[in-house]
Amino acid sequence: MKYKSYIIFLLFLLFLEKNSAAQNSKNVSISFSSLALLDIAPTGSINLNFTAPTEAGNPLINPSNNTKWINYSSAVTVGQTRSVTASISATIPGVDVKIQAAAFTGAGGGARGITTGLKTLSTSPNVIINGIGGAFTGNGANNGHQLTISLVPNNYTLLAAQNTNVTITYTIISN
Repeated sequence: MKYKSYIIFLLFLLFLEKNSAAQNSKNVSISFSSLALLDIAPTGSINLNFTAPTEAGNPLINPSNNTKWINYSSAVTVGQTRSVTASISATIPGVDVKIQAAAFTGAGGGARGITTGLKTLSTSPNVIINGIGGAFTGNGANNGHQLTISLVPNNYTLLAAQNTNVTITYTIISN
């Protein structure tokens, strides 16, 4: 009988050991830095050339290009947002450089920005996308915001037959 009691006692101890829980707490420090990355895809330049009308008395045919996409990644503190601005390196006499960012499309997630419509670019930054929170757009063409860039005469008397290189600068800024 004593032997049987000893076995029952050992089984009871094993049962307690398997069903008892132990806890130990450790503090974990987590830090995440603010992040703002932006690129234009695909890489490379675009060429915009006015086309002469085929009939006398008609205006120039305005060129446009929609092969570029804005991609961005953003991490912000709670309640903060970012914007994307665009500006040109120089003005062109008699010509407006216009840009429009389309609504977001493609991969990505988070609080992606809202476009601000058709803008005429100048040497001062102009907001083209607003309200970007913690977000990413996916990378490359067909992800993010498609850009349409166009040239529009604003004063025919200032137009001159010339080749002009203009750089468009895109910047992601905190609001």
